Amino acid sequence: MKKILMMVCLSAAFLGFGISADAKKKEACFQMYSVRELIGNPEKFAQNHKEVLAKLAKMGYTSTEAANYDNGKLYGLSPEEYKAAIEASGLKVLSSHVGHNLSNQELASGDFSEALKWWDQCIDCHKRAGMKYIVNPGVNYPKTLKEADIICKYMDAVGEKVNAAGMKFGYHNHSHEFGKVEGKVWYDYMVEHTDADKVFFEMDVYWAVRGQVSPVEYFNRYPGRFLLLHIKDHRELGQSGMVGFDAIFNNAEKAGMKTLVVELEGSNKPNILDGMKESIDYIKASKFVKASYDK
Repeated sequence: MKKILMMVCLSAAFLGFGISADAKKKEACFQMYSVRELIGNPEKFAQNHKEVLAKLAKMGYTSTEAANYDNGKLYGLSPEEYKAAIEASGLKVLSSHVGHNLSNQELASGDFSEALKWWDQCIDCHKRAGMKYIVNPGVNYPKTLKEADIICKYMDAVGEKVNAAGMKFGYHNHSHEFGKVEGKVWYDYMVEHTDADKVFFEMDVYWAVRGQVSPVEYFNRYPGRFLLLHIKDHRELGQSGMVGFDAIFNNAEKAGMKTLVVELEGSNKPNILDGMKESIDYIKASKFVKASYDK
């Protein structure tokens, strides 16, 4: 009788928290900027990455999005060394944030041929590291639509080079992209004036909400353009109540999402790893989040 009661209680607990039998199998990437205090530069990475990455893998994270590329290296390591370090922890290499903005002279002339050369080493590094995606975390904010056109052409050109190496190129927003340039919303202009085959968008849903727009409205307006989503809240996921994660995930297929990427810019916890665990637990417990979106 006690055994039966225990099983009933456990079942009720799982149902109450919305945890399914497949909860631990959910694919979830994490942006390594979240744990920058622990492994955010080459020195910290060398000292702490084995312990930190192992803990994150044990929590249930399945892949990584890097945030420290410099001169052909990731966190101070060769691409092969970086890939080996990530995989040794039981995680996969998925993506990386890296960018190279145009100079004022390039914006004025429209000639970005020199800027494109910078990408050669970068793309080679990320290909050797096993990346699927390279994501630009920010571009110049154009002062005119002429500059906006040049930036969009530049993004297409970078995307073409990334495609040729067997990867995909995307753009990650903050809130300022939802401001206007000569009466046009810069983010909308960017989506509409880049080639969908060359540039995808990694919408940061928190910054979109902070920019006073609805992520789901964008999914409906530009279906299929959002291959990655930054799933982020003011602190730990689900704590602020300001981001409608259920609506976002219920429309993830329309968005085109292949992988969710958890990012914490801060935490209410004394240790950022506690915040990371609370966030992945939220993902695992949410019935509206599927086990995988990359089909």
